[in-house]
Amino acid sequence: GRVSPVVGRIAEEHNLDLNLVQGTGRDGRITKKDVLSYLDQRSKELAVGIVSPVTAESGFLQDKRKEPAPIPGEVLPLTSIRRAIAEHMVRSKQTSPHVTTVFEIDFSSVAVHRLDNKVSFQRDGANLTFTAYIIAALVPALRSHPLVNSSWSNTGIVIKKEINIGMATAIDDGLIVPVIKGADGLSLLAISKAVNDLSRRARSNQLLRDEVQGGTITLTNHGISGSLFATPIINQPQCAILGMGKIEKRVKVIDDAIAIRLMAYASLTFDHRILDGATADNFMSSFARVIEGWD
Repeated sequence: GRVSPVVGRIAEEHNLDLNLVQGTGRDGRITKKDVLSYLDQRSKELAVGIVSPVTAESGFLQDKRKEPAPIPGEVLPLTSIRRAIAEHMVRSKQTSPHVTTVFEIDFSSVAVHRLDNKVSFQRDGANLTFTAYIIAALVPALRSHPLVNSSWSNTGIVIKKEINIGMATAIDDGLIVPVIKGADGLSLLAISKAVNDLSRRARSNQLLRDEVQGGTITLTNHGISGSLFATPIINQPQCAILGMGKIEKRVKVIDDAIAIRLMAYASLTFDHRILDGATADNFMSSFARVIEGWD
């Protein structure tokens, strides 16, 4: 409809499509106040990233109330656990500035120890896995670098007194993280039994609520599926998550000689509000020394 010369001039200066402006004047006429209010709102939305500069400058601001046109395809209903995982992962990325450092670690000494002790552990009712060694090696590394065993708060960094290690476990419809409480007070045998028990009950949906709460750091062993390394998302409100890649034989140069060693990439994703790169690398070096010097 008709607009005043002032409204027309403002629209032309800002390349504004007046069809997008809701008029409040008589018979729905667009007033100068309507145009200025619309431009002000568009500027605010651009500032917080609701619309892109291209969309804003073109004047064709989309109505956020309208749903996008559906794309043909099968819709899988969200399970409660999938919805919870999605919300938790998005919140974590929005909360913590994620940084990942990757180390290559020699598991040859661990493999020898495991071969020598596997049968005796079985007699004691435990299946001795590499996961148990990884969790056991985290304990002295966390003791040496307690800042990794912490969480962020608005009043300061909270360093946890207990070492409670969560282990991400794949289940049929998602992922769950049972927690080994007081890992710093457990032997390798006790850790092995805890790993076996929690993994089994996680997959059969028999975990208690308390058994998935209170973790201070998390291990995700993505290498089981063949992945070499990954950049996992921090399990809030923890400071870090350790990702363990595939453990496999690789050709290495050691003391100017070629050798075949059992190697794996380990990645530490950490909250950069709490840890700097040097601290994270020192922690990973401590963890690697425990694994490589296992006796």
